[in-house]
Amino acid sequence: MKRFKLSMLLLAALLFAVGQVVGQDVVGKWKTIDDESGNQKSIVQLWMIGGKLYGKVLQTWDDDGVTPTDKLCDKCTGANKDKRVIGMTIVLGLGKSGDIWKGKKGILDPKKGTYYDVKIWLEDPNTLTVRGSIGPIGRKQTWHRVTD
Repeated sequence: MKRFKLSMLLLAALLFAVGQVVGQDVVGKWKTIDDESGNQKSIVQLWMIGGKLYGKVLQTWDDDGVTPTDKLCDKCTGANKDKRVIGMTIVLGLGKSGDIWKGKKGILDPKKGTYYDVKIWLEDPNTLTVRGSIGPIGRKQTWHRVTD
């Protein structure tokens, strides 16, 4: 009986640990791809605090997708006005519902200075779909996991 209880306890701990890992699949570095040009735009680091998803810009490229840039968010308003895009938090405390992370005005496009409602989900372990929208109008981007 003691052995059975110990086995059940170990199984429960293993299932809990697996659930925690699966829930954090989106955490890490992602290369963003411009949905209009197809060029790389930035590297974004996603992390979780208190069950909420956040992300900040680590690196950016010019519109050509080749030349590194360090632009200011000149179209932003409020606290982000004229701040460096590199280091800026652009994913803002998304909550999880099933397999989708989402939030009202949960993502900032620094190029336009606009906040969008957002839904983020994994297509596969290395591909993230990000859909930003204002009302019924929206766009999708594909982000690719960066492996160091």
